[in-house]
Amino acid sequence: MKLQLHHWGAALAAVLASALLLTSAHADPLTGTLKKIKDTGAITLGVRESSVPFSYLDDKQVYRGYSIDLCKRITEAIQTKLGMQKLDVKFQPITSATRIPLMVNQTIDLTCGSDANTLERQRQVAYSYTIYVGNEAVAARKTANIRTIEDLKGKTVVSTSGTTDIAHINELNQTRRLGMNVLVGPDHGASFMMMDTGRANAFIVTDILIASQIANSKTPDSYVMWNVDEMPVEPWALMMRRDDPAFRNLVNDVLAGMFKSGEMKTLYAKWFESPLPSLGINLRIPMSPKLQHAMATPNASGDPRDYK
Repeated sequence: MKLQLHHWGAALAAVLASALLLTSAHADPLTGTLKKIKDTGAITLGVRESSVPFSYLDDKQVYRGYSIDLCKRITEAIQTKLGMQKLDVKFQPITSATRIPLMVNQTIDLTCGSDANTLERQRQVAYSYTIYVGNEAVAARKTANIRTIEDLKGKTVVSTSGTTDIAHINELNQTRRLGMNVLVGPDHGASFMMMDTGRANAFIVTDILIASQIANSKTPDSYVMWNVDEMPVEPWALMMRRDDPAFRNLVNDVLAGMFKSGEMKTLYAKWFESPLPSLGINLRIPMSPKLQHAMATPNASGDPRDYK
């Protein structure tokens, strides 16, 4: 009898142990960024100060923009998933040059700005589904008489530090033998100012960034802007750390839901086709067919050929 009880007790212990293992296996313990957020009670967002309309400081020194609104929805989803009564959302100013280092060293957890998704950058960081598809463009004062690529021969042009535009400009400079002198500004506002004050003859960067700088200038009619078809299109997305599938999936699930519900189109109209909060300017840039396609079939490709 004692032997039978012993066997029964051993069997019960084995069953309980198996159940415990199964329960812990299905508990899906937190890892990576979600664990960091849960442990610290905070998430740090990388934000820009002059990347209108994606992320910028308004007249009350509050961060606003298309990407900021997306990140607000994502932080709400994170708070719900982690069952946190309070989530401290911190804002860390970044530039094109500092965003990747600050992501890699875990100073920031998610960027809410204007970040091009490229195959080269994917070796260091990961990206969300595409939220914007841009074209390279040139801006110049009308008095500079720059209207074509050939007009840039021997001229001084400026772009922003840490952007993909620099590499594209250098490649165009070599292949077309333009002999341009390429300057680098610390942010988009500074780059535009360098062109505006004559330190550079033209400013080259993604179309929406140029359009926002012109619209926000004192004399918008003083400038000309045109797309450079010789340069590749750029898919833009939210940036996060690599090798963190749980966090990436949460971010993408939120975006996919917004794409499907139509909320994304409403948000786009708010920031690209309506007067901007505190600035009062309207960029009047309708959603491109490329972006419409990217939202209908969500992807995080960094290959420009996937956005034709």
